[in-house]
Amino acid sequence: MHPKTIGLIAHPGKPGVGDLINSLAAEFARHSMSVLLEKETAAVAGQKSDLGISQIGAKADLLVVTGGDGTILSVADRMGDANTPIFGINVGSLGFLTCAGSQTFRDAVQCIAEGKITFSHRTLLEVSLRDGQEKKAPMIGLNDAVFSRGEISRLIRLHTRVNGEALTEFNADGLIIATPTGSTAYSLSAGGPIMEPESGVFVITPICPHVLTNRSIIVSESSVIEVEASEPDYPVYLTVDGREPLRIAKAAKVEIRKAKKKLQLAALPGVSFFSVVRQKLKWSGSNV
Repeated sequence: MHPKTIGLIAHPGKPGVGDLINSLAAEFARHSMSVLLEKETAAVAGQKSDLGISQIGAKADLLVVTGGDGTILSVADRMGDANTPIFGINVGSLGFLTCAGSQTFRDAVQCIAEGKITFSHRTLLEVSLRDGQEKKAPMIGLNDAVFSRGEISRLIRLHTRVNGEALTEFNADGLIIATPTGSTAYSLSAGGPIMEPESGVFVITPICPHVLTNRSIIVSESSVIEVEASEPDYPVYLTVDGREPLRIAKAAKVEIRKAKKKLQLAALPGVSFFSVVRQKLKWSGSNV
């Protein structure tokens, strides 16, 4: 891939991001690539633009996102129907979704200009809430859908089905349904397994389950997972990719399945998922 038009999107609150954006824009221009700035990104860089993320996604060949993994999640949520690849530059330490650091942006731009970047096709979740007879517009997530108890320190009961068949009723602090991409996020902290990004599965992980034999279970990404709060007398909340929590009303059902489109995540050559895992989790082999 030799992109001609680059969309630049930044986390406006990161220190030094304005200078980084201007340096990136100049470097892309030096390689004869045109740059489109997202409006908030332009403002922090002292420039002007009225383009939103979905507009840039529809026009650019590649989105270069500076910030962290959370910034990429936010961009993925706001892309609309666009399926533009995302290349992440981390302002801080290396993340699981970002593949280059801000100090090496010139090398990253050169790799992009020379068409040397690689792509990973990440499965997305489609999360639908049916409240009575009303079915709300589905939410799209890259990492996970999380059911939680909110501020009340009581376990919640979540009746869970896979492809119409009962799995179990989780009595726990919450429940996480994660993609392979999300397996290194909240699910990992709750004791779930690490899954290779294109492994074609989902993982269902309870949070602090009352029954100690309740453990993570891996299901095919072709599965339809249905979750219903069994005792909705106190609050149960649904959060997709860490966005604003949505309270689940009595008799509401949440259906989770693979979304129709996938996210194309770009990376530098030589930056593999396993190399990032080794670095992030400090796996260096046996010391014996």
